[in-house]
Amino acid sequence: MKITQVEAIYLRLPDVKNQCDSGQDALIVKVHTDAGITGIGEVDSNPLAVKGAIDAPYSHSISTGLGQLVTGEDPFETERIWCKMYDRAIYGGRFGAVFHAMSGIDMALWDIKGKALGMPVWKLLGGGFHKKIRCYASSLFGETPKKTRDIARRRVDDGFTAVKFGWHPMGQDEKTDIALVREARKGLGSEVDLLIDAGLVWDAKTAIQRARAFADYNIFWLEEPLRPDDYDGYRKLSEATHVRIAAGEEESGRATFLQLMDRGRPDVVQVDLTRCGGFTEAMKIASLAHDRGLPVANHGFTTYINVMAALHWLNSVPNALICEFVAEDETNLREALTKQRLRAKDGYLAIPEEPGLGIELNEDAVSRYRVA
Repeated sequence: MKITQVEAIYLRLPDVKNQCDSGQDALIVKVHTDAGITGIGEVDSNPLAVKGAIDAPYSHSISTGLGQLVTGEDPFETERIWCKMYDRAIYGGRFGAVFHAMSGIDMALWDIKGKALGMPVWKLLGGGFHKKIRCYASSLFGETPKKTRDIARRRVDDGFTAVKFGWHPMGQDEKTDIALVREARKGLGSEVDLLIDAGLVWDAKTAIQRARAFADYNIFWLEEPLRPDDYDGYRKLSEATHVRIAAGEEESGRATFLQLMDRGRPDVVQVDLTRCGGFTEAMKIASLAHDRGLPVANHGFTTYINVMAALHWLNSVPNALICEFVAEDETNLREALTKQRLRAKDGYLAIPEEPGLGIELNEDAVSRYRVA
């Protein structure tokens, strides 16, 4: 079997709001083979920068378009292809959009392997730790503390046992920050876990103050309160509070995850399969975290492709903690893009059993929303 083509497909809703919701557009990767098997992947990044990294022609020996690099290769040789992409695009791709593009291609290659062998990706990865995985409903904060409380109540009614709120209006001032967390806790009651994603809004001193204040509301974790490069700040924060600190979604691969783990010392390492280098790299990151006694969780605020990839990965590592599952009320690409629409049952997601990723694109939706 040989790879014949790599497609980078940019999808976008007609109206995109100014909010931190990655479900408003998407960069989908299709890898075609001469056996008629097509693998799909996804990238959460700057979509057109990723498309450029895949579609680009040869420039020189260490600055080459990824699509051209993998065409003609055997899709089963995922480790070798990963190294080839890294080495031959290293001039612009050690981190950032080119590295993210590698993630989508790698994901699609594992999808091909699973489909060809009739096995789910987690089985190819040697997994089988779970039949189902606990998930948390991931939501943006409401515009006000009261609206946040109302959203929290709806998530409890949906059966979730853990709920996360994040981003705006967190970070405006101390009073608002605490009110948002207080009202979220009121809406959830005392039995449901509350996770808070601050959205990169504070310095270390402020984050320490907020973590201590939020501890009164028994939060499960405080996620990404600092800029991602502030590893020393993360270490100060982790040492100053008993609240779990979670981070990692901006990291691009083992090198930066090691900086985060060894300098920043978070309590939970968050890995996004669409950005970290795909399955091939995510397995290594999970092993490095496990060696350090750290649990891992996925990051994913995009489509169900990302969620399915995360379920396969989390089922393949011994230190999986919990799965992020977007629970926004408004219609977006998540519900339209794939034939499967995932639903949690009693706060858990079932492990996929179908070959490959176990998810298919809705080609009508791809045609409707495709812009490039």
